[in-house]
Amino acid sequence: MTDSRRQYLIDTEPFYRPAGAEIAQFEAAWSRRLPVMLKGPTGCGKSRFVEHMAWRLGQPLITVACNEDVTASDLVGRYLLDADGTRWQDGPLTVAARIGAICYLDEIVEARQDTVVAIHPLTDHRRVLPLDKKGELVRAHPDFHLVISYNPGYQSLMKDLKQSTKQRFTGLDFDYLPAEAEASIVAAEGGIETALAARLVDVAAKARALKGHGLDEGASTRLLVYAAQLIAAGMSPPDACAMAMVRPLTDDPDIRATLAHAIDLAFA
Repeated sequence: MTDSRRQYLIDTEPFYRPAGAEIAQFEAAWSRRLPVMLKGPTGCGKSRFVEHMAWRLGQPLITVACNEDVTASDLVGRYLLDADGTRWQDGPLTVAARIGAICYLDEIVEARQDTVVAIHPLTDHRRVLPLDKKGELVRAHPDFHLVISYNPGYQSLMKDLKQSTKQRFTGLDFDYLPAEAEASIVAAEGGIETALAARLVDVAAKARALKGHGLDEGASTRLLVYAAQLIAAGMSPPDACAMAMVRPLTDDPDIRATLAHAIDLAFA
């Protein structure tokens, strides 16, 4: 294995608890190098799943956190000035295509449309990446695999993916796990007892019930792990919940009061 591939390998197994058949389904898509779209709410395990699959398959992983400032040049590459003049610098998508890595574009819908269009030639039978500024056509390495994710729950219609992009991908749906399974994850990741983690999950259920009724998103599994880690560090459960599961979600005093009441009930 070349050094360029080795530097993107994940050495230790990322903790991941399957919710269904997603591991086998991803492996089937990877075996045919079919692009995969992961859809689900924030903090439900999409990124951890990709890390786990890269480790499981022994493949390098290159992750790009997309936002509205990410341009096509940021993904593909650009000419840079240095002491010797100009030189070409490959972007992460081009690096992944050259070395045969899994390229994970997180929250792809946040990127500009011209950025999204740049991935199209890599997502069909052509598997090529035109570098127009350089006058080069990069043919993807046989192991190159493209994975994207997004949360379809809060984007406006103006920011949703176009059908011309969606229909280039296979899809996997993600959601928060059932309470018992989620509690086991929070306990393992946060370093607390499962019974205590179950109380955090109960508070999260109350927060998630407010989605669309004052909250854009409920408390994610990630926030539950944060709360658990604060408790493991010595903070009281109510204070940990307020810090990790209430203040990041909302500034609305009525919603905060509702969540505080749920916390009091959970830890009475």
